[in-house]
Amino acid sequence: MSAPVKRVEIKAQTRLRTLLKDYFLDLDAAARDSERRVAWCTSVGPCEILTAMGFDVFFPENHGAMLGARKVSHKHIPRAVGAGYCAESCSYMTSDIGAALANYSPLTEAYGIAGPPKPDLLAYSTNQCREVQDWWSFFGRRHDAMVVGVCPPAHLGEVTPEHVAFVRWQLMQIVEKIESRFNLKLDMDRLKEVVALSSRASALWRDVLDTAQSKPAPLTFFDGLIQMAPVIVMRGRQEAIDYYETLLEEMKERVRDSVGAVPKEQWRLYWEGMPVWPKIRELSGKFFDLNAVIAASTYCNSWAFEDYDGGDPLEWMAKTSIEIFINRDENTKQAFLCEMFDRFDIDGAIFHNARTCPNNTNSRFGMAQRLREARGMPVLVVDGDLSDGRFFSTAQSMTNIEAFIEQLEEGAR
Repeated sequence: MSAPVKRVEIKAQTRLRTLLKDYFLDLDAAARDSERRVAWCTSVGPCEILTAMGFDVFFPENHGAMLGARKVSHKHIPRAVGAGYCAESCSYMTSDIGAALANYSPLTEAYGIAGPPKPDLLAYSTNQCREVQDWWSFFGRRHDAMVVGVCPPAHLGEVTPEHVAFVRWQLMQIVEKIESRFNLKLDMDRLKEVVALSSRASALWRDVLDTAQSKPAPLTFFDGLIQMAPVIVMRGRQEAIDYYETLLEEMKERVRDSVGAVPKEQWRLYWEGMPVWPKIRELSGKFFDLNAVIAASTYCNSWAFEDYDGGDPLEWMAKTSIEIFINRDENTKQAFLCEMFDRFDIDGAIFHNARTCPNNTNSRFGMAQRLREARGMPVLVVDGDLSDGRFFSTAQSMTNIEAFIEQLEEGAR
């Protein structure tokens, strides 16, 4: 009997754990230091402005993902429901609000700190969803902190100069409000530096993801969910660049040595939509056992922005924030998916129908069927949720995934 095939661990992971620990411990210290200010920001929000103005930045969506990954969201969502929030609205939001009301945080177990740092300021962009506006408003009231936001045009096809100018104007409104409230002045040269760092980290992250075009793919979607942390929470900082330079070299080494994240890679899949955070380990194991690599995803590419050319940093921020996949119309999204299928030589696509995240679910208006018809692409729709595990049936989903791989096998005969 042959020995079971084992995963090859990513060596940079050790460095990542230390990097994240240092980040959260420093945030905790910032919250207790009267000379420092903390801002909360959405994951594709105006964090470069906040960093350039001297704020230490925390990302609550990351905290929501941690609650889901630790399989505790369902315990805290009822508290948010009791406070008037619908159980079928964003489970990142409801679990995070519920956890705050319960005085619980996974950061305590992970890093020994009490929880998220108390904010002096909360900044959001609704380029991903409306819920962040209400989510941030809850914590603004709770902490008596200033809340500012950008509400860009949504569901765009072509992104026009007028769209960009409008969002840039909103960013300037944020800057003026922060300057007035905190007696600060934005240094445009400093903002250019931060944006350049942000762009460089993003470009490196895109390069890391692109190594999965190789066969076998050196990393999977599930690896990406872990490795994407710095490009989200350390955007605009040199630490993110240093980390991705190291990770990229490791992935290139894997490509040269034909080291696959799934050693017996047979099928190359695409994941469309949010992760199922409470079931990441089980799903990763299932695809590994089926010799299927999820080589690319929309989600991980959400932080792969266009390069900054050294021009107006606010214009770059405005443009990148509205060009993201989730903010586009159906035709633009479908064209992007087709391009990704070709680039990564995808055999089949999996759409996650996330119950509480309609904004980042793209199987509800016929797209999966259109791709089947236009491309002959086998597509599976998996029902679940990003954070609330109660919406995901493990037995049914695993059976459906096995049947999907069998369908691919039959089609290849």
